[in-house]
Amino acid sequence: MSSYVIEGGSPIQGTVAPSGNKNAAMPLAEACLLTDEPITLRNMPQIGDMDAVLEILVGLGVDVQRNGSTVTLCAAGLRSTEPNPRLFAQIRGSLTLMGPLLTRHGHFAVPATAGGDDIGRRRIDTHLHIFNSLGVEMVHNGRFEMKTNGRLRGKDILLDEASVTATENGVMAASLAEGKTILRNAASEPHIQDLCHLLVRMGCPIDGIGSNTLTIHGQERLKGAEYTVGPDYMEIGSYIGLGAITAGELRISGIIPEHLRMLEMVFADRLGVRMEMEADAASATGWSLILADEQELRVRTDFGGAIPRIDDQPWPAFPPDLMSIALVVATQAKGTVLIHEKMYDGRLYFVDKLVAMGAQVILCDPHRAVVVGPSQLTGQQITSPDIRAGMALVLAALAAKGKTTIGNSQQIDRGYQRIDEKLRALGAKIERVD
Repeated sequence: MSSYVIEGGSPIQGTVAPSGNKNAAMPLAEACLLTDEPITLRNMPQIGDMDAVLEILVGLGVDVQRNGSTVTLCAAGLRSTEPNPRLFAQIRGSLTLMGPLLTRHGHFAVPATAGGDDIGRRRIDTHLHIFNSLGVEMVHNGRFEMKTNGRLRGKDILLDEASVTATENGVMAASLAEGKTILRNAASEPHIQDLCHLLVRMGCPIDGIGSNTLTIHGQERLKGAEYTVGPDYMEIGSYIGLGAITAGELRISGIIPEHLRMLEMVFADRLGVRMEMEADAASATGWSLILADEQELRVRTDFGGAIPRIDDQPWPAFPPDLMSIALVVATQAKGTVLIHEKMYDGRLYFVDKLVAMGAQVILCDPHRAVVVGPSQLTGQQITSPDIRAGMALVLAALAAKGKTTIGNSQQIDRGYQRIDEKLRALGAKIERVD
């Protein structure tokens, strides 16, 4: 088990660019199962979760060619519809293998459902509702198995929650279904938009991309295509937190301004982070975000001086994957704020590690924590429980006095590409110890 050893207090300054969107990359790669023709994806993140997805696909018979951040996949030689159970259980993104395998090959089976971060219960009932509506049957034989009786049939479906992975599964399943499928109350995050745009290039017309009502016009077959993955706005949000709580001016290049509107509202308007967007012809997207050198973080109270709340909701509201980062920033802001994590009942359990470092945080229940700041953090020996909490602890360690050792750092590597190298290039004192 590897660890990150971090000496806090160094100024963080310079320019950093985000990798490709992790949450887009996995279903984009899995979409290769919808065609016999090659799919070429550029700007793919080189992270642990992506490695696991590609290994699963190879095990199914997909030909995978990697050249840095470019991956070409061809499923012409597919030989199985049963993913490796060990790898399948490691990552949540493996769930979106179900849609393409069922719609094109009529079968899917594993001993158990997907795992991923241990942040509380993560239901799959919405996935099953979509599949059942399209004509998928459950096989009751002691394991998780589904099959189809011929081609799936399009239908008008209302999702009981705006689930990202269920929407992705539904879109891919509907792409080869007979007729038109309408997904209402669909999730609309940038990674879902990426998947929809790839499917359009593969020959499946989709109306309503970016909205919560998607209309998918199913095709008899799909073709190969090329696509460039968008920047990971979760990684960008992590860098916003980094620039907010450390000294030095930080420039984040290659951003998409539309993806950051709610991040601006939370970090700038509620926590006082000073940042500005700037047209930047040299960046990958033409835009950069600059975090000012000297920050005076302050919680902005609600009307009448009431304690404000930061909570997560489906896109375009504040994303749950950045709640851990927002909480760490709040420990360095003057004032009191309520952090309300609505989606996962284990996401906030990492706050005990921040308390050990000196943060003033009261965990009210599995979903709510009160943060009083600013607090002087001090280095400790701690462990990363999941990807996002792990990155939040890295930020806390960089802002703390003294040395912090973060165990189980491979959890962080699952979602952040060579993060130690990127941080060292910005002046951070961070080393990986195996």
